[in-house]
Amino acid sequence: MRICLIASALLLAALSGCETGNTNKAKPAQATAAPDVETVPVTSRQLDLKVSLPAQLLPYESVDIYPKVTGFLDSIRVDVGSRVTQGEELMRLSAPELVAQRSQAEAAVHAAESQLATAQAKLASDQGTYLHLSSAAETPGVVAQNDVMVAEQTVAADKGTVSAGEHNLGAAKDALRSVSQLESYLTIKAPFSGVVTIRNLHPGALTGPASGQAGSQPIVRIVDTDRLRVVVPIPEAEVGEIKQQEPVSFTVPAYPGEVFHAPIARIAHDVDVNTRTMHVELDVRNSDGKLAPGSFVTVSWPVRRHAATLFVPATAVTGDQQHTFVIRVRDNKAEWVNVQTGQSANGETEVFGDLHAGDQIVRIASDSIRNGQNVTVRMAKQS
Repeated sequence: MRICLIASALLLAALSGCETGNTNKAKPAQATAAPDVETVPVTSRQLDLKVSLPAQLLPYESVDIYPKVTGFLDSIRVDVGSRVTQGEELMRLSAPELVAQRSQAEAAVHAAESQLATAQAKLASDQGTYLHLSSAAETPGVVAQNDVMVAEQTVAADKGTVSAGEHNLGAAKDALRSVSQLESYLTIKAPFSGVVTIRNLHPGALTGPASGQAGSQPIVRIVDTDRLRVVVPIPEAEVGEIKQQEPVSFTVPAYPGEVFHAPIARIAHDVDVNTRTMHVELDVRNSDGKLAPGSFVTVSWPVRRHAATLFVPATAVTGDQQHTFVIRVRDNKAEWVNVQTGQSANGETEVFGDLHAGDQIVRIASDSIRNGQNVTVRMAKQS
């Protein structure tokens, strides 16, 4: 009986070993299945969209008022917020030394006039003497010829003295006009109509071109708020189709939800090498004073192309460390096509490369789909 049990155990072990050996046998390798991809066609259309750009609202004209001469601020008629008109008197300075200079200049003019009058009187007298001697010399023996020559030379000298006196008088008058011009600088007037936005000094302050700390800052600042500039730095990629006088819309934080409009007035036609942007200005009429200079502005900038370009879904553009590409499908094979991207709008991206309208590309691209790999294509559902 024991012998039978041992034999049965050996038989079971043998059978188990056979089954294990069959299980460990290598199974034949299965072929890698082609990935299932969804394709969409490349579309062509003319780009026409608007992008939001930051900008700044500046006054059309702005000037800091500095004195041309040194003096004490005698009176000032304006303050921050004052509206002034062109030619209106803003302030007066006092400079006592200019009064003394004017008195000296006036005295010099009077002295020059007196000297000129004396020289002219002497010239008239000597000319009379010369004419009398010349007339008498026509009768032989009455007047010596030498006396006539002396009288003639005296008249010539008198004419030189008169000419010098006239020049001296002109110089004295020029000096007087110069002092008068300096005195006119003591009254400061508005160069254009606008609003006073800064006032730094008060009556009694010493100010002038070289009067220390007070001279380094303007007395007041005037800005023209009736006409403003929206200064927009346009990125280099978006300057191709700028058109002068084209209306552009913008918004300001002070009036949320309200849209303002202004035409393109000035184009720099030069790209700043530091910022890679072009300076463009819009002209804004602000007669109601609603907009404030210095405000931040968001401009809705139009971007257009002169010809149609290609568009693909944004998800169709992918890349690795070296390339940006889309995956075109031809004859059920994936083909990487390097592209350069442009503008994006409404879930689509503008692309430039070896593509054509109608080419079928993978809608959701990934670098896991290798170049040249076989794929199984299914068309994207039409939305």
